[in-house]
Amino acid sequence: MGLLVPGPELFFISYQINEVYRVYWVYWVCCVRKMKIKRFEDLHCWQEARKLVNLVYQAIKGNKDFQKDIRLCGQITAATVSSMSNIAEGFSRRSNKEFIQYLFISKSSATEVQSEAYVALDQKYITEETFHHIYEQAKRVSKLDSGLITYLLRNQKTSKQKQTQQAQQTQETQETKQTR
Repeated sequence: MGLLVPGPELFFISYQINEVYRVYWVYWVCCVRKMKIKRFEDLHCWQEARKLVNLVYQAIKGNKDFQKDIRLCGQITAATVSSMSNIAEGFSRRSNKEFIQYLFISKSSATEVQSEAYVALDQKYITEETFHHIYEQAKRVSKLDSGLITYLLRNQKTSKQKQTQQAQQTQETQETKQTR
């Protein structure tokens, strides 16, 4: 998963997902490798969103009736592409605040894919197995987006606290100089 830290640099964060009784536990290990990320393609959440796009397109290609349901096809493909694209677009923004907004949109789009996968399943356009793959991949994208959002929000708070401390120190230094 890629991370945007205060300032112009991005750092890599690794994660591990262990399956225990169908419950996923996500462990975040901060800055295991300090690899600068300069391209959105290096963000793990974007890579997983891309996998989701491919799963959905494969499901559509595999069923003629699904292909004929133009409205559902358009809706589910738009949602998957939106999830992937919003990560990329947010990455290109100049602030963490904007990036976070785009990550929330990506997360919402991944959830929309989960809902539309139910429609495809109920209409017998996809099998239970395909449904499960799409649903779990959308869930993975959503969790990765959430993890990145949490990290960015924490960094915003830490960055603001540091700025406040620096401002206070500067003010104290100036006051000390004035009293001499």
